[in-house]
Amino acid sequence: MPNKIYRPHFSTTSDARVVRTREALRKAMLDLLSTKPFEQITIRELAADAGIGYTTFFRHHPTKESLLEEIATEEIRQLIDYTLVTFNASDTDTASLALCQYVDQHRTLWSTLLTGGAASALRDEFVRVAQEVAAHTPEQSDWLPAEFGVILVASSTIELLAWWLRQDDPMPLEKIAEIYRRAVLGPVFTLQENAAEA
Repeated sequence: MPNKIYRPHFSTTSDARVVRTREALRKAMLDLLSTKPFEQITIRELAADAGIGYTTFFRHHPTKESLLEEIATEEIRQLIDYTLVTFNASDTDTASLALCQYVDQHRTLWSTLLTGGAASALRDEFVRVAQEVAAHTPEQSDWLPAEFGVILVASSTIELLAWWLRQDDPMPLEKIAEIYRRAVLGPVFTLQENAAEA
């Protein structure tokens, strides 16, 4: 059975050949996602696109869902980095636009992650990673715990992006960046400012 040769330690190895293969698989998944829904992608297609043998795929991932989850975790961390920048930035206009540009540049992947069958699991993973990051984030307020502030902004970020990506005729990213700044970041910053003045 293919699963018997799956090597979970490959996800953390520094072996150059393994790293190249995993990167080729990641690129293959992203390339195929730009042309068809995730459900229609086969492991044979992924292996062929990555330039590896079919059985080699299973040395790295037990399923195609596992590969997508690995990509999702990497993307979530990138998105959280952007979210934290907007949360702490003095120029929230520029930071909000950068976050929306990042998602727009990876629209096919994020559409799959946020609007597909794995959307609920992705939200849970996003909050989990946000909590992990927040645990190492300095407190920015005397009254709003950093952990809750990050989770509040991260959760709202996910909901806004999911809504945007579901639209048949999506708004320009500049408009979404404005909504993000005013509807997601605005209330948190306003609460912080009001507490500071009290």
